[in-house]
Parts: sequence; C-alpha cells; structure tokens
Amino acid sequence: MPQHNTPDDSEVIAYTDGACSGNPGPGGWGVWLRMGDYEKELFGGEAHSTNQRMEMQAAIEALKSLKRPCKITIYSDSNYVIKGITAWIHGWKRNGWKNAKKQNVVNADLWQQLDALRNQHTVTWQWVKGHAGNVGNERADALARRGIPKKHQ
Repeated sequence: MPQHNTPDDSEVIAYTDGACSGNPGPGGWGVWLRMGDYEKELFGGEAHSTNQRMEMQAAIEALKSLKRPCKITIYSDSNYVIKGITAWIHGWKRNGWKNAKKQNVVNADLWQQLDALRNQHTVTWQWVKGHAGNVGNERADALARRGIPKKHQ
C-alpha cells in the first residue's frame, strides 16, 4: 500500500475522479476512500452527463459516504472542482449563483450540494495531476470508468 502523508489514522483520504464516454454522454464517477488501514471503493454513473458533472459527483459521493463529521483531504485531478469549490464559489454565492457575466452558474445544483456537504466536515482540497502514475488517482479513474453504464462502454 502506498504512503499518503497522512498526519494520523483519523483523517480520511479520498481520491475522486469522473469519466465520460463522449462529453456529453454516458458518465461515471469513482471514489477511493482510506482511513488508516480501512479503505472503501465507490462508483456509479448516469446515462447522460458531462465530465465536469461526474468529477463533481465523485466529490459529493465521497462526502456523502462519511457517517460523522471528519477531517478529510479530497484529491482530484479536476481544476474545475478544486478552483470552483475553493475560489469561484464565494462570488457565485454572493451574486445569487450568477457568474461574472451575470449568467446562471453551470452545474449550480451540484455546487450547492457540494457546498452544503463540505460545510459538515473539515475539508482540504488537493489537486493531483491526472494520468501521471499517482496510485490513488489511477484507482479513482478506474472506478469512474467502471461506473459508466455498461451498455455505453
């Protein structure tokens, strides 16, 4: 098992990823969770989605899986998710879920869900380069591909 710079065994580590067969198209999301020696894999998908929605859904599912408030680090290869939840969301909320062009924020339903869930935990968001040999990211990617509805693979 690879080392993950976990400060202690009470912190949850989550690797999340999304995948689409066409964009838009059938999509899948995957999550690999670790806490100490415990690990869990989650995956699912939708018949019609986008890669960005699946990336977000993976982070949502990681947080939804926690049974109590936790300290968690979420690793994602999606700049959209990382920048969206750590930087852009503040302006969107302040502007009534409108972007800088005064248009509705794309995927506002998922951003609102992700925002509510993250506020129940102590979350650190960490970008990781995708498809670069990172074991956690590769595992989450495989789970996301597994989540794409079978008739579309």
